Amino acid sequence: MATQLWRTDGLMQQLTMRRIRSQLDREELLRVRRGVYADQPCGDDDELRALLLRLPEGAMLARQSAARRHGFGVLRDDLIHIQLPAEVPKPRLPGVVVHRTVLSTRPALVKGLPCVPAARCAVDLARVVRRLDALPVLDAALRAGAVSQDDLLAEVSGHAALRGVRQARHLVPLADSRAECRQESQLRLILLDAGLPPPEPQLWVTDRHGGFRYRLDLAYRERRVGIEYDGLSHLDRERLRYDRERVNWLDAAGWRMRYFTDRDLYCRPQYISATIRAALS
Repeated sequence: MATQLWRTDGLMQQLTMRRIRSQLDREELLRVRRGVYADQPCGDDDELRALLLRLPEGAMLARQSAARRHGFGVLRDDLIHIQLPAEVPKPRLPGVVVHRTVLSTRPALVKGLPCVPAARCAVDLARVVRRLDALPVLDAALRAGAVSQDDLLAEVSGHAALRGVRQARHLVPLADSRAECRQESQLRLILLDAGLPPPEPQLWVTDRHGGFRYRLDLAYRERRVGIEYDGLSHLDRERLRYDRERVNWLDAAGWRMRYFTDRDLYCRPQYISATIRAALS
């Protein structure tokens, strides 16, 4: 059964404050947020509904909070991001970040929760997060099927003069739905920013019979140079055995593989670009 939520003013039309306190004591009512009560324990979505009941009309989930519900929440953030019209006073609530916007928009309902539409959400994030995180958001939005490239191009054209629009305008045409994780997108951006040719994401390498054998994170097909990001999953013993067999097969097939870790990605991007430039030349 769906959780029923009430604001204090609506509940007071049915019950006296004394009876409300009595039901709270007996746990027949539960306080979700100040001034909002429920008839049973709440899940995450119910808690967000309770928050929205406390906010002015027109409030909707935005940025990272909306991206998670649209299916492209690749950036971690424990805060709740809310968007309000520019003319609405900014409330102060713990754990909540309020963004005011001059761009009018109608909310998209996701599981009953009003969210900033997917294209607006993706472009908003691409404007304001650091460049290395912006392309992963756009890639993930395309991969999730939440937006199309045309949706992003149309959306970014409406953000003229807003903070960070130049970054978003540059990155939208580079977005690619084939990228499978944030680090793959970041590796690709480092290579593009270094002036290297665009690598092909998620390239399948075939055997002599034409069967799909191994898939590479990024690759230069004609030069037979492959690029892989090694995360924590590669530390597993069984995965290590698979990786060694894979490396040997690719080497025998004429592929020159280059592997990078989080240290390379976040501490020495120049090493990545120099290594790939040397492999291509």
